[in-house]
Amino acid sequence: MQNGFFRLVKMPGGFGIRFFPPTDGGEEVRIAEVISYLDRLHVDYDANQLKKYIGEKTQGACFLGRKDCPVCDETYQLEVSDDFMEAVARFYPPSDTGKRITFDEFYKDLRYRNIVSGVQMSSLQDHFQSEGIYCTDLVVARGREPRQGTDARVEYYFNTEVHVQPTMREDGSVDFFHLNMINHCRKGEMLARILPETQGEPGVNILGRRIAPKPVKRAVLKFGRNIELSPDKNAIYSKVDGHVVLVDDKVFVSDVYEVENVDITTGNIEFEGSVQINGNVASNFVVNARGNVIINGVVEGAHITAGGNIIIARGVNGMGKGTLEAGRDVVAKFIENATVNAGGYVNTESILHSQVSAGTEITVTGRRGFITGGHVQAGNRINVKNLGAALGASTIVEVGVDPERKARYVQLQKEISELVKLIKNTQPVLISFGEKRAKGVRFTPEQLKYVKDAAQLVETKKEELARKNREMNELHTLLAGQRKAAVVVQGSAYPGTTIIIGDVSMILQSNYQYCRFEKVEGDVKMLPM
Repeated sequence: MQNGFFRLVKMPGGFGIRFFPPTDGGEEVRIAEVISYLDRLHVDYDANQLKKYIGEKTQGACFLGRKDCPVCDETYQLEVSDDFMEAVARFYPPSDTGKRITFDEFYKDLRYRNIVSGVQMSSLQDHFQSEGIYCTDLVVARGREPRQGTDARVEYYFNTEVHVQPTMREDGSVDFFHLNMINHCRKGEMLARILPETQGEPGVNILGRRIAPKPVKRAVLKFGRNIELSPDKNAIYSKVDGHVVLVDDKVFVSDVYEVENVDITTGNIEFEGSVQINGNVASNFVVNARGNVIINGVVEGAHITAGGNIIIARGVNGMGKGTLEAGRDVVAKFIENATVNAGGYVNTESILHSQVSAGTEITVTGRRGFITGGHVQAGNRINVKNLGAALGASTIVEVGVDPERKARYVQLQKEISELVKLIKNTQPVLISFGEKRAKGVRFTPEQLKYVKDAAQLVETKKEELARKNREMNELHTLLAGQRKAAVVVQGSAYPGTTIIIGDVSMILQSNYQYCRFEKVEGDVKMLPM
């Protein structure tokens, strides 16, 4: 591409200026540039005539005067940017009587102007090794911009912006019981790390002066307790199972998740550590924690599960559907119309119409201290003030059996019965097949496959039956050999109450006061305190 340009030329009777058209989409000659050029060389001209000639784009040359053609060597204008990052030259051709400048002359001028860096040799060669590139901006020197570095930053491996948001079900409906409010973390899990800063490289302007890159920022990990810093101080890890939050660029991990109430404002809670609820748990909500669950209010028809203890300051009204499942102990002000399972002990002031099971002991104390209605089980001991009810509410208390082992024992009895029934019903088919085959009866491939599958099923079920019989025998031995258990009544035990100790039971026919019930010589006996 070549812009249009002009040249002073000889003409009959004088001299003039010839215009050369642009090529390959270059710019047309600028009238202002022509006038500026002639003024710099002090060449006389008629401005109106010149403008008219350029406007009409007449072929040939515009006559300027009846004198010899001025001797004008090749010239140029050099502009340097304010930041000294670029120098641009615009060359003008010599007149017919002038001469071109050389590369060495131009380069010497650059040095004179202190332009010593980033000289664009290829652009200069394009001009000086050709007939010239005129009236065109040529970048003859360009500085090197500094390469900027990058600031260090902290990359977090958990959701740093937790918002209350209901869970969408597969059918498109909204589950307001799951609000996604907790960032779970596990012990040893990486929570954040520093992506280190990268240093930049300095640049240089056309004067050879160094240009420093912008300074980069370092990053530091800010964190609270329950967090471990890596040896290189570039990563942090959780020291506990819990939940993680980011507050003012600081990472916090807690193994206790604390809320005021569990209701529609929180949704269900699923947490790896412990949960503390300062208020109440509303009906139908779920709290599931691997640690302890501490509730300062009331639980109403909810489902509470804890790997450790469950402590309820004001008790639980299960409304016939609420459940408590604790890996260890359960402590509650009262238990009413609920199902409670504890791996350890249960301590409460009253149990009313509930299914309560404890691995070790159940203690029902307090001013009233009663167990009325339902089924209450403990592995070793039940301590209660008042047992049953004067009005004859059906109350069953059971000790001397690990509730989980007994439940497994009962389940095994059912499973063994079903296996025996299946084997018994399948064997006639196999016997009949054998008899028919002995008589020479031919069977289709489908019939043969059916009989083969039935035979394999019987063998598999026989092996399963043998395993379950062994397990049941082991449980029977454990249950029979469990240490001495007792039901201790510190007040009254009312008629109609069923007391089960191990594999024997007794239904109270009268009122008993301040006594204990134990298994003696194969029967449940009442003994004095």
